[in-house]
Amino acid sequence: MQLGPYTLTSPVFLAPMAGITDKPFRQLCRKMGAGLVVSEMVTSEPHLRNSHKTRLRMDLQGEVGPVSVQIAGTDPVKMANAAQFNVSQGAHIIDINMGCPAKKVCNVAAGSALMKDEKRVAAILQAVAAAVDVPVTLKIRTGWDHENKNAPTIAHIAEDNGIQMLSIHGRTRADAYRGEAEYETISRIKQLIKIPLVANGDITSADKARQVMQLTGADAIMIGRGAQGNPWIFREINHYLKNEDPLPSPDQQEVIQLIEGHLTDLYRFYGEQRGVQIARKHINWYTQKCAFINDNQQAAFRKHINRFKDAPQQLNEVINFFNNLNDIPFKTKTINRPIAA
Repeated sequence: MQLGPYTLTSPVFLAPMAGITDKPFRQLCRKMGAGLVVSEMVTSEPHLRNSHKTRLRMDLQGEVGPVSVQIAGTDPVKMANAAQFNVSQGAHIIDINMGCPAKKVCNVAAGSALMKDEKRVAAILQAVAAAVDVPVTLKIRTGWDHENKNAPTIAHIAEDNGIQMLSIHGRTRADAYRGEAEYETISRIKQLIKIPLVANGDITSADKARQVMQLTGADAIMIGRGAQGNPWIFREINHYLKNEDPLPSPDQQEVIQLIEGHLTDLYRFYGEQRGVQIARKHINWYTQKCAFINDNQQAAFRKHINRFKDAPQQLNEVINFFNNLNDIPFKTKTINRPIAA
């Protein structure tokens, strides 16, 4: 699909996830076939730009484009300024967050809380789209709660105010990540707008990806939690959409090489101490997603690996653990939730 000047070679995108879609993970998912990767959410507050955490989130140096940077806030002027600043730092696309359900975000009327104020939505979208010469996209939910599913209205506002692509998570803000994603609202919106639409929510396998695309008519799909511990999902979906047959799972050696590369990149990006801490959740996801590791093994290894504070030791223990698995190739545990209406 085409997004501004960019031809996206795959309809399978990496969703923005706070604390997860950092530079090492974005680069990994891109290598695995993600057609577009979106950064962690970056605040629009200027006084926070110099914090170490925000500087890391805005680090795009050396990344293969296009890279989308997601911004969050409630003030149209600050959001426009944040868009300009991030473009000056190398962002190829600006994504506006109106989908985050986190309380600390919604409590300041940002994220999905903005869907309650359609006038403010229009003001923010108009200001940001006018402020930069790169594509501006928007991520929303189906609504604030089940009595207020106003995503169709927001979609029209987005299209009328210069948004070039709309991503929709199939839950309301009230749902957070509970229950099953529903795709009927996404399908209905696809019939209402002309800009590209991306479906998101509960896509954890190649078969589910194809089902969601067929049901919604979406131009692309966005993978979030399904990619945690399973970056291979992007190439598996790409293959399945083209060939309609499953791609063979990666073998043991490829799994070890990928995990080793990912952890090494984390140590390099964050520094050894912080890198070891960040790596723990990814190690946990890799072991959770491996179908040949039972729950008891996974829990025991998590307890064991969390004792290590030294990067070489942590990496060596992880490599030894996966080397000692007898069952290959690597297969992921997937929970294919039924498609809800």
